Amino acid sequence: MAAVKTGLSRKLLARVLSVYFALTLLVTIGQIFTEYLSTKNHVESELQTLKNTFSSSLTRALWELNNDQVRAIAEGLMSLPIVEGLQVRGENGNYIAEYGIRAQRSPAPVDRELIEDHPGGVFSYSFPLVFKFSGRESTVGDVTLYSSFDTIFSRIEVGVFFLIGNALVKTTFLVFLFMTAFRTMLSEPLQTITEQMGNFDAQHPEESKLSIKLDDDNELLQLKESYNQVIDDLIISNNKLKDAQSELTLANKKLDDQNLILEQEVAKKTASLSQIMLDLEQQKDELIAHQRELRQENENRQYIEAELRKRNQELASSMDTLHQAQEQLVESERMASLGGLVAGIAHDVNTPLGVSVTAASFLQERLNNLKTDFEDKSLTSKNMASFIDEAEQTALLLLSNLERASDLIASFKQVAVDQTSETEREFVLGDYINEIIQSLKPSFKHTEHQINVTCPDNLTVTCAPGAIAQIVTNMVVNSITHGFENNVAGTITLDVKEAGENVVINYKDNGRGLSEEELSKLFDAFFTTKRAEGGSGLGTHIMYNLVTQSLHGHIEAESTLGSGLQYIIRFPKKKIA
Repeated sequence: MAAVKTGLSRKLLARVLSVYFALTLLVTIGQIFTEYLSTKNHVESELQTLKNTFSSSLTRALWELNNDQVRAIAEGLMSLPIVEGLQVRGENGNYIAEYGIRAQRSPAPVDRELIEDHPGGVFSYSFPLVFKFSGRESTVGDVTLYSSFDTIFSRIEVGVFFLIGNALVKTTFLVFLFMTAFRTMLSEPLQTITEQMGNFDAQHPEESKLSIKLDDDNELLQLKESYNQVIDDLIISNNKLKDAQSELTLANKKLDDQNLILEQEVAKKTASLSQIMLDLEQQKDELIAHQRELRQENENRQYIEAELRKRNQELASSMDTLHQAQEQLVESERMASLGGLVAGIAHDVNTPLGVSVTAASFLQERLNNLKTDFEDKSLTSKNMASFIDEAEQTALLLLSNLERASDLIASFKQVAVDQTSETEREFVLGDYINEIIQSLKPSFKHTEHQINVTCPDNLTVTCAPGAIAQIVTNMVVNSITHGFENNVAGTITLDVKEAGENVVINYKDNGRGLSEEELSKLFDAFFTTKRAEGGSGLGTHIMYNLVTQSLHGHIEAESTLGSGLQYIIRFPKKKIA
């Protein structure tokens, strides 16, 4: 009978726990899958952010056929934790840089942003590189960034372990709770009732009553009361029978009653002692269970602390990598600016040199004709006078165009050398600024923009001229690109003054200006109002670093929307030792 009752409680407990295990498993798997999808979407968003950050430098490097710079930028991208593979193709489909994991690609060029999944848990983000020059767009290649399941898992690893650990702890606790509840409320009461009912003594029905203690009003209590009621009815029947025989067995009955009372007292004392022993045993089991729980909780806390220390070390390593990547980006931005300057100067120098080559060819042809007439003895004074006139005009044309090319090269030469060098020297500030403006004119020669420079004569400064060139170049290029976006006739004023041992440069344009929010982020790295058009957001950040670090000065910016932008730069004429 006891085996049957125990089997019933075990079956009920097994069914309840099976349903709970299934639900816990499904919920945990759903949470892990949701965390995976969320993290994957976040990684894809970070890859798209990298496109906005690096596409401008890659586009300019491909446009200038500077494969070394393309590979340098690609290596900088590969140092980022989320980038596990990279492919850079030129406009002809040739692969310029390939690093890390990569998947089979279609030979067709990429003409839009595309996110693809590949076998083996690899996914990629591809986008074209479009170069904008003089209002025209030209696709110079495309880039594919690869990441994988390993990157996603490394981010959600702690969360997955936490979810699994949480599920295991809750499951363990509920299993213990269910087993304790089933044992206390069902198995042990049933076993006690079965044992007491099996010990029924027809001769002593009062002692056969169920004496188990039940706190809840349930079926077991009803069973106990019903069984005890049957015993009471049996006792009444026996009492009636004994009353009929009471006269014959009165003496024996008194003796039996005394013995019965003594046996009941002994039984009660024995039951009390047994109950006390059971309570002590149960308290001992509870103390052991609490010790196990505390030990498990301590182990879990130690594991979590170790994981947190490991993650902190990984974050510190990632920060170092990001700082290195930022320094490479700043250097790439400076070289890209110089590359744009070279392209503009080269285009302007090409025109006078082309005219000079044409004039020289024309003069050579006239000399050949004159030589032929002289050898044939058909040279006349009219032909000679015509040759002299044409030679004078051609020589003047050659001289004017070569002087123009020489002026362009001379204005560019010192500025270009200074931008790639940090050597300090003494120079006349006004003349040097005019050389910078002269080298920048090709970038806005097709517009009506005006640049007015005022500076005291013979104002000399001692510093790295490359810093001055980079600052002025970035201010002018930003005004043309951002401030004069919808204005073909903007005006820039650059006023230089002496203030004791300092120099104050007041730069102002009449462009569109900036809002308060944009002005507050002006000198932040990677902030730009033309992110979608390839802006890197490093121009003003480089200006700030050059003024405060290279020149040991101070820079302020003032602007309101619609009223232009003004920079006030102050730095010492001589570097403070």
